[in-house]
Amino acid sequence: MLIFTPQTGFMTVLVNFAIGFLAAFVGVVPPGLLNMYAAKVSMKEGRKKGILFSTGVCITVMLQTLVALIFARFLDRHPEYVSMLQKVALGIFICITIYFFFIAKDTRRQLPDDVNNSKVNRLFSGMLLALVNLLPLPYWVYISITFAGFGWFSFSQPGLWSTVIASGLGTFSVLAIYVWFFRQKDDQNKLNVNMNFIIGIITAVISVITLLKIMEEI
Repeated sequence: MLIFTPQTGFMTVLVNFAIGFLAAFVGVVPPGLLNMYAAKVSMKEGRKKGILFSTGVCITVMLQTLVALIFARFLDRHPEYVSMLQKVALGIFICITIYFFFIAKDTRRQLPDDVNNSKVNRLFSGMLLALVNLLPLPYWVYISITFAGFGWFSFSQPGLWSTVIASGLGTFSVLAIYVWFFRQKDDQNKLNVNMNFIIGIITAVISVITLLKIMEEI
């Protein structure tokens, strides 16, 4: 239950919700395993199954967001750890950037074709497939800490739950678009975007931002 106080008023919850929704929406828009699989389920088994799969994905995403925000709140309350973690994160992001730019294989390959009309519960398959994707954890920690640094994000209980709900709705909105509108032609059964290159660009940008923050503190 969301309880509003002068410190955690309606505007605080609203801003958290907006940040959560937009961050989730932007994070899921690029073609990837989850949204393309949702589109595939929709084409093979119908939109109802595609929506059910998407709902399962959103349940897991909300749980991951909650875990990430709880950890981010801990960091926000113990700033002495933030500086050390920034340096560790910089090294990790640089390594990830190098991996996705120069080592990882090109993802412009055949889309998943193992979707069939089986009796698999699409709600649970969506939850399990989303569980494999761990990127939301560092993603939400970074988003929340960054916006909190500008005073735009609140780690209050109502604010956290608002963001968690928004992350699910933002994710579901994108997946619903893929489920409802994506119709693949027979001669276009390949993902024409190298997702590893895109991820490499994103991690490179994060690395630069993190480096600038570290240099400001020196």
